[in-house]
Amino acid sequence: MKNEISRIIKQFSPGLIFFLVVFCSCSSAPKKPTEIFTERNTASNQLALANQTASHGHYEDALIIIENARRIAIGTDDPELRVRTLISRGNILFSLGQTREAVEDFENAASEAEAAGNGLLAALARVFLIRTSILTIAADSSASSSSAAASASASIEEYKDRINGEMPALRSDQLSTAAGYITLGLAEKELGRWEEAEAALRRALDVHEKNLNLEEAAYDWFLIASIRSMAGDYDAAINALQRAIGFDRRAENGYGLASSWQAMGEVYQKAGRAEEARAAFERSEEIFDAINLPRQKQQQ
Repeated sequence: MKNEISRIIKQFSPGLIFFLVVFCSCSSAPKKPTEIFTERNTASNQLALANQTASHGHYEDALIIIENARRIAIGTDDPELRVRTLISRGNILFSLGQTREAVEDFENAASEAEAAGNGLLAALARVFLIRTSILTIAADSSASSSSAAASASASIEEYKDRINGEMPALRSDQLSTAAGYITLGLAEKELGRWEEAEAALRRALDVHEKNLNLEEAAYDWFLIASIRSMAGDYDAAINALQRAIGFDRRAENGYGLASSWQAMGEVYQKAGRAEEARAAFERSEEIFDAINLPRQKQQQ
């Protein structure tokens, strides 16, 4: 038998024997994946980390993380990651006071999403662009003349129409839909339409509570508290801030907690409850110190 096997092997050329060995080795090896996601998964994880870091008030750290996520998104040429990292960086830059750069990121994100045929992300980028404009108007409103205020209201009415125009494209994704309702609520707030503003924010809150998005739900309640305070309903504002604090405790979000306690102090101050205001401000300062973030300037 051994002699027969040797005779058969000798009949093959060395090259053919090599081919058979390689073929047999390859046929028994594990199949290669049709697509590799290692780098893209890393970018997605860093994107999520950057967003969480920003929600905790550490914007400089969040910017470093999102820049690395963006580098990977560009390197892998993943269209969705390219857009999402642009939107995230725009939000972080706006929080850092770099409005012009934030606007540029949102505009580029919308353009890239449109080019990639992603209507959802294009609409989301435009919604954040609109939100940036509304918040900028809100920040400038205290120093505005009556004529400037009228012009601002007209602009916000236009922004509100644009938000409503984007909503159909957002409805395929719950969190994007919630982002649209938050922006709509901010527009209604600046127009002094308190009931409509809270109703829009509650639509966002329903999404966040249902999906256990704890930090997002806390932010919704924080905004609702602001609306109620501006409407002069201080007890209801305090109640909303207590709800915000409850969610931020569950999320262990010190920045959200410190911000809500400070807002509570401001509401107590407006209501003429000086001792409760003092206690709330002290609680806020303690938390800011504990998480190593600067204390925010109190509104008078």
